[in-house]
Amino acid sequence: MSKSSFTDLIKSDKTVLVDFSAEWCGPCKMMAPILSKLKENTGEDLTIIKVDVDRNPVAASTYHIQGVPTLILFKNGQMLWRRSGVMPAEQLLEVIQQHK
Repeated sequence: MSKSSFTDLIKSDKTVLVDFSAEWCGPCKMMAPILSKLKENTGEDLTIIKVDVDRNPVAASTYHIQGVPTLILFKNGQMLWRRSGVMPAEQLLEVIQQHK
């Protein structure tokens, strides 16, 4: 994903959840089915983007990603929420609904 399209996506008026992850990260692999379930529950209300920190070091550096997975919620270019580690879909859904 190019930097401009990433920036355009997080600046949209749609809520965007960015999953900073890495291929070698076990907990990151656990997030894939959780994010799929989350997408089923949110439909078009939420865009989910996966960013590989090894392939996108500039993005990882820009957002000071220290550990993976790190989830960041954006809307209109503003960071609304951030958390590192695996989270259940139900808990993520609550966070997203709080920031609608």
